[in-house]
Amino acid sequence: MTFFRPARLSAVALLAFTLLVSCTTNNPSSGDGVPSGQKQPALSPQAVRLYETVAFLSDDAMGGRETGSAEYGKAADYVAGRFAQLGLKPAGDEGSYFQAVPLANLKRNVTDAQMSWAADGGSSRRLEHGRDFLIGMPPNGVSMAVSAPIVFVGYGITAPRFGIDDYAGLDVNGKIVVMLSGAPLDMPSEERAHYNSSGTRAKIASDHGAVGMVTIYSKATSSRFSWERIMKYADYARMEWLQADGTTLNNATNIKAIAALSEEGAQKLFADGGRDWQQIVDQFADKTKRPSGFDMALSVTIKGTANAEKLMSKNVVAMIEGSDPVLKNEYVVLSAHLDHIGLSDRKLAAVDRINNGALDNATGIAVMLEEARLFMQSDARPRRSILFVAVTAEEKGLIGSDYFAHNPTVPKSAMVADVNLDMPIIKYDFTDVIAFGEQHSTMGEAVRTAAAAMDIGVTPDPVPEMALFVRSDHYSFVKQGVPSVFLFLGFADGGEENFRNFMSTCYHRPCDEVDNGLDFEAGAKFAELNFRIAREIANADQRPQWVEGNFFGETFGHAE
Repeated sequence: MTFFRPARLSAVALLAFTLLVSCTTNNPSSGDGVPSGQKQPALSPQAVRLYETVAFLSDDAMGGRETGSAEYGKAADYVAGRFAQLGLKPAGDEGSYFQAVPLANLKRNVTDAQMSWAADGGSSRRLEHGRDFLIGMPPNGVSMAVSAPIVFVGYGITAPRFGIDDYAGLDVNGKIVVMLSGAPLDMPSEERAHYNSSGTRAKIASDHGAVGMVTIYSKATSSRFSWERIMKYADYARMEWLQADGTTLNNATNIKAIAALSEEGAQKLFADGGRDWQQIVDQFADKTKRPSGFDMALSVTIKGTANAEKLMSKNVVAMIEGSDPVLKNEYVVLSAHLDHIGLSDRKLAAVDRINNGALDNATGIAVMLEEARLFMQSDARPRRSILFVAVTAEEKGLIGSDYFAHNPTVPKSAMVADVNLDMPIIKYDFTDVIAFGEQHSTMGEAVRTAAAAMDIGVTPDPVPEMALFVRSDHYSFVKQGVPSVFLFLGFADGGEENFRNFMSTCYHRPCDEVDNGLDFEAGAKFAELNFRIAREIANADQRPQWVEGNFFGETFGHAE
């Protein structure tokens, strides 16, 4: 029984339907409901719908759905059309399905990059860009220039909960702080990842009065972010969302200049400052020690500029209104990113340059749309309202979700939960799932209740070293105080092998395509589970709560 009558197809829906029919390269269908060329039994209607969505979004004609591209715009029109077809209410800007997301692509001008220092009353040194240092992006515009004394602050972390204060006894007001990449290894992985982010440490430095920040990338303290890896992406643009006044959001308002140092550059810095760099490395390699920071008898100058290209992309937002006269004013957010990474560099891909993004994240969007269908076909509306958000620019650093979380189209305090879908690897009949973040809030109860009803297990995080709780769009909501989980297929019954094979062979590569062994019946099962989880949260008497004493709950609270 359909609870709502689907709305008449809008112009957007008709456009999406036309695109779907005409896009036949990867989206053929035989007369019996089985995609042609697929050697498998006839698929269920749910699986066929998932296949059609993934095939459309990951078709070569979509060009890899690069943020801000015309192809991404077509993908957004398609999702909006599907929302309209299902009868969901528009919940974007001005009664539409779209939320405009103003963006800026920032690219450093390497010819303008300068970093030098002078010893007190002594010699000076100018560094070589790319070898010794890499200029950062200007934090407050398109240019930066700062000269100030420097202070070494270890990892640059102030974390009272873990007994860490790298700024203890140091005066960094009006100075440039120098810090090591990474974070203490004895911190819990998710909290460690939070403090390991440059944004968190820039804010800490700013709160202490620093005017500049230099990060040393050392294999000894952060093997994941080596200098070689940093330089691999040095020519890439960085994307940020723009505020109403045209500036980028900057929570570290005192920081005027940013740069990074290689180990070779660090050796020069510490030698000129009268310190032994290797001794510093050895101290921080011992996780039982908390070496103290110190002033350095050097004054550093950092100068740089960047080019800023403004562009526009869009989130796609729709709603199912809740049935409870009071609780309908609260919203359970279901999120998934629609963008992917576009085309590979010509130097890296001789033939096929299109990163189709079937699993990353066309499957997530397909599952979200199937959840919407299940809600619309349910006999009873959920008590709370459900907000479906397909976000842009996840691949650029969770930009679209961060914009929405800061500028939601509903009252910020009314968002009570986020359940995120990102890269469900539907390549096997899973029997367990992983809910990253379920231990941080009462949302874990909803996940376990829904999973148990389908005889599906809930497995603890099997890859804590990857800190996936802070690496997808749900974390944008967490930072605004909204309890969130990120649901992923589990590692039992071949799950781990499928995960590791995909990550090593097709993640962010052209071979992430619809015909690469995807199991759409598993996708339908995953959609059913996600629907049940969202329904549990939406129908509960109480909104989700952070677990008492939880780090993320205490750090971010609930947005008002």
